[in-house]
Amino acid sequence: MTRFKIPISTLVLVHTPDLRVLLLERADYPEHWQSVTGSQEPGETLTETATRELFEETGIVATDYGGVVDWELTNVFEIFPKWQQRFPLGTTHNTEHAFALCVPEPMSVQLAPAEHSRSTWLPWQEAAARCFSWSNRTAIEALPQRMLKTTR
Repeated sequence: MTRFKIPISTLVLVHTPDLRVLLLERADYPEHWQSVTGSQEPGETLTETATRELFEETGIVATDYGGVVDWELTNVFEIFPKWQQRFPLGTTHNTEHAFALCVPEPMSVQLAPAEHSRSTWLPWQEAAARCFSWSNRTAIEALPQRMLKTTR
């Protein structure tokens, strides 16, 4: 029996205090870069989803850095046709919830090879420009303003 994904996901922006952002290249979509993302599992809170996906995709333990921060930002987007078969029949849209994690400096990550082939740390402007997803790009573009609010 095939288990379908829930069309609710988290996006986790991993960044440094000087606004360098971690991006991951999709293994199934070369040259397409994104932040940590992943679908919610049954019974998980959104924070648990973000924390689990962060660890699964990078090896980063969120609690080592104070835990993920819920931005209370939600985007609804159309699921790319190439991935619609992962969801229940007729599902065309996903609801994504943005989170962030600030780490002291760029670090090596342990990629999940089935999901990502490369990683890079880029200044936020370059990271936003490299993302293929509009919701990911928009979240990264909001990072400087979000950081200002947390340092006041």
